[in-house]
Amino acid sequence: MDPPSVYLEDIPLDEARSLWQDTLNSIGRSEQLQGEGVPLHEAIGRITAEPVWAKLSSPHYHAAAMDGYAVSASDTDGSTETSPILLPVPQDATYVDTGNPMPDLANAVIPIEDVQETGNPPYAIEIRSSTSPWRHVRAMGEDMVATELVLPANHTLRAVDLGAIAGCGHSQVIVRRRPTVAVIPTGTELVPPGSAVQPGDILEYNSLMLAAQVEQWGGLPTRWPIVPDQQQAITEAVYEAAKNHDLILLNAGSSRGSQDFSAAVIKELGTVLVHGVAVRPGHPVILGTIKMHSPASQEPAFTPIIGVPGYPVSAALTGEIFVEPLLSHWLGRRPAQPPTLQATLTRKVLSPAGDDEFMRVSVANVGKRTIATPQSRGAGIISSMVRADGIVQIPRFSEGFPAGHTVTVHLYRSQQDIENTLLAIGSHDLTLDLLGQYLALSPHRVRFASSNAGSIGGLIALRRKECHVAGIHLLEPETGDYNTSYVRKYLPRQPIRLVTLVHREQGLIIANGNPKRLSGLTDLARKDVRLVNRQRGAGTRLLLDYELNKIGLTPHNIAGYEHQEYTHLALAAAVSSGIADCGLGIRAAASALDLDFLPMSTERYDLAIPQEYLGSQLLDPLIQLMVNSKFRHAVNSIPGYCADQMGEALDVLPSNL
Repeated sequence: MDPPSVYLEDIPLDEARSLWQDTLNSIGRSEQLQGEGVPLHEAIGRITAEPVWAKLSSPHYHAAAMDGYAVSASDTDGSTETSPILLPVPQDATYVDTGNPMPDLANAVIPIEDVQETGNPPYAIEIRSSTSPWRHVRAMGEDMVATELVLPANHTLRAVDLGAIAGCGHSQVIVRRRPTVAVIPTGTELVPPGSAVQPGDILEYNSLMLAAQVEQWGGLPTRWPIVPDQQQAITEAVYEAAKNHDLILLNAGSSRGSQDFSAAVIKELGTVLVHGVAVRPGHPVILGTIKMHSPASQEPAFTPIIGVPGYPVSAALTGEIFVEPLLSHWLGRRPAQPPTLQATLTRKVLSPAGDDEFMRVSVANVGKRTIATPQSRGAGIISSMVRADGIVQIPRFSEGFPAGHTVTVHLYRSQQDIENTLLAIGSHDLTLDLLGQYLALSPHRVRFASSNAGSIGGLIALRRKECHVAGIHLLEPETGDYNTSYVRKYLPRQPIRLVTLVHREQGLIIANGNPKRLSGLTDLARKDVRLVNRQRGAGTRLLLDYELNKIGLTPHNIAGYEHQEYTHLALAAAVSSGIADCGLGIRAAASALDLDFLPMSTERYDLAIPQEYLGSQLLDPLIQLMVNSKFRHAVNSIPGYCADQMGEALDVLPSNL
């Protein structure tokens, strides 16, 4: 019987899961997959489809457990240091190596180091203490007895399990067949990774990611070539995949735009059960079935199909929410249950009332607290998944969480990784990426994580004890110095050490060739010039305001002043793309995107470190790295950077100390 067509919009997640499971039950696709025999050397990580019973006992004979002489224990009764017993060889004592079968009537082994051989060759051994039956003997079946249960069904095979199976007489094992999954990317605008891209081209990597997820979860993926946005072409690809795959993942085209054919194709070939699940990210998920008629059977066969959203974060989370549990069920194991921990949310988050939201967070232990910092929530920002340490689920109708709320984090990383995480919040700088790379390669294996919140945002995070280190470059207009007065203002009660990281050039980043013929900040008053700015609280923005004030320009005279970016590279990208004509940033960002640069000043970038963290296992490797000649050389090679004063320190103490 065909499953009913539901075609709901934004069905709640729990209802979607329930409907999906009921449908799989009704079409006969909820059973665990049948077994197949595989050689033991290919079975690691596979899941047993049948119990494994011992074919042989292990060991299958009484075996010597030591090098020495096999004897009858009763023949040694009464032997002492003062009254030793002599046993003739080989009549009453037979030499054996470890693993040799025990001779008839022998039931103990005297280790070679505990006997005195007499004669040449020995015609007897002298025994100075008695032994007990079966001492230093591996009795038949000591490990496993024939017909004994060695492993149950639905057991994930480990290396030691393979040894046990071989040890009880088997050369192969019956494991569950790996589910086959077709991954079909669709989109005329898609091009393979490595292509020379043009505006409008989109690199197709979702199928790579989805196939890797399937393989990681025990399935056998098949990646289809990119299928253009033509309904007939997509229909043919899906029909072909349904012939010999357990599951189809149809990527992109799951929303309701004019070129979104997924739902139409599934309706043509089968049934759309759900079109839209109330989750973020991942709203436009489609759940359905494809109906196939076989000449060998009067009953139709059904293949489950999932329409996976095109945005990469949505695609990845769709895999975690719907694909992994299904593959686990077919393979006879529990769905993945990542480790969890409780953490304190660093800032308020709002969430749509009607959706379950899966929010990416970074996690670190700071002081006595475990804190969770929300990552970017955009569905297209795959880097947020790379940087995420875990996921926090915000239940529908909760509307979010306040700052300081305790949340449950489902971890992507191990607890050990979290404990070894050094967290920096503050101003963006390219040196921080190098820090992370060098620390990862060091023997200490410190994981360096950074979040771009601006210099003042970093000081506020330190005040709230939400990070270990803050990167800052805050100009003090009256003195021309950097950072000290701001530390005293925002951290009046905390002893802080300011450690110089780099000096770097700041200036106007402009389009290659300087098409607007810009010569300095005075040109920002021109009507044909559009600025891109850094966010409020960023040291670069404060520097811009300082310089604008010197020349008498006010923000409302400048087009684009309110256009904010959170990193120097993002600012440079805005200039490169033509969104803006210029922006204040560092030379290295201009160089990275092949843009022109008008230098204005050299500034000092410091790391603000609370005294309480100095000397800790997390901070010591960072301090040591600053005197590393290779690291300094790497920093000096970045355009506009100077590391000559790296590591110089200044203690900023509270005024009441």
